Amino acid sequence: MDAIGPKVRAARSRLGLSLQQLAVRADVSAAAVHKVERGDMVPTVTTLLKLASALGEPVSSFVDDVTPAVPVAVHVRAGERIAAPRGWAPGALGVAAQGIAAPTDVLRAAGVAAVVEPGGESGDTGPRRSGEELVHVLEGTLSVEVAGATYEVGPGDTLHYPTDRGHSWRNAGDAAARAIWVRLDG
Repeated sequence: MDAIGPKVRAARSRLGLSLQQLAVRADVSAAAVHKVERGDMVPTVTTLLKLASALGEPVSSFVDDVTPAVPVAVHVRAGERIAAPRGWAPGALGVAAQGIAAPTDVLRAAGVAAVVEPGGESGDTGPRRSGEELVHVLEGTLSVEVAGATYEVGPGDTLHYPTDRGHSWRNAGDAAARAIWVRLDG
């Protein structure tokens, strides 16, 4: 039963459908589709039949004990960097960032490698969301504020914090700072 949600999400992704589009096609609420995909709800037989039909799949593809062939690992080569995840420091100034990892149907973490120029900062870190983030500084120093407490994070230091609290960061030094961020949404 635990495999139903990921299989529904994978089938929806293959078709390029949003949660709302699948909900309309299946005549099921978007909230129900979301709960099924997250594994928070086991669908009724009727709901599973509607979802399977809307996705053009037999019901057996969601309940058979066959694990779909998905890679165990994702290898992102240096020359094939991805964009920083949407929502990662959308108001950042003086920052050059590249994605180094993105969530998949199986893996949940996202990662960013960034160079923060002197005076560079996160800006508005956007709406608070459940989850965690850690920043590991490779070079330079970042001043990171989390829930009103300020941390000076230097070379080799790591700061791990919940993202449902106010947080921001800046480079108050005279040299660029290089850091890696890893985010896990809750």
